Amino acid sequence: MYQPRTRGYDKSDPVKRWNLPDRVFFACGACHILAYAYLERFATAETLALWIKPAAGYTGNHIVVATDTLVFDYHGWSDRERYFDHTVKRAQQRWHGWTAELIPLPPHVLVSNEASRAYDGLWLREPDQFYRDALPRARAFLCRLHVSRGLS
Repeated sequence: MYQPRTRGYDKSDPVKRWNLPDRVFFACGACHILAYAYLERFATAETLALWIKPAAGYTGNHIVVATDTLVFDYHGWSDRERYFDHTVKRAQQRWHGWTAELIPLPPHVLVSNEASRAYDGLWLREPDQFYRDALPRARAFLCRLHVSRGLS
């Protein structure tokens, strides 16, 4: 879970949101687009999109790609157990009692505003609902991250 600390950041300003550094952009508000780009290019039978859905009354939605042992998001790959332990610990530092459930999502939901609304509490922007189309940006970021981590 990422809390933006960028000076002058206003989530409701599409230009300011678009101009955030890639990691911040894909950490808070476009994580689902990055997950879709990952699945589009590297999906296997073992990978799936997971929605980290906070319990009622809490914030901290996030979407990642996961296997049984690993999680992928704007950081790259992490050990699944350590990732979720860290996520819960950090969220509970901000919001006492924070918990969440993990909900698998079909890839098409990640890029469809209408399909995402079928999931209680989920309302995702489509790639072209950002200031500019976020999918090419996610693909480019994924390539840079993938290559820089030596995973190609």
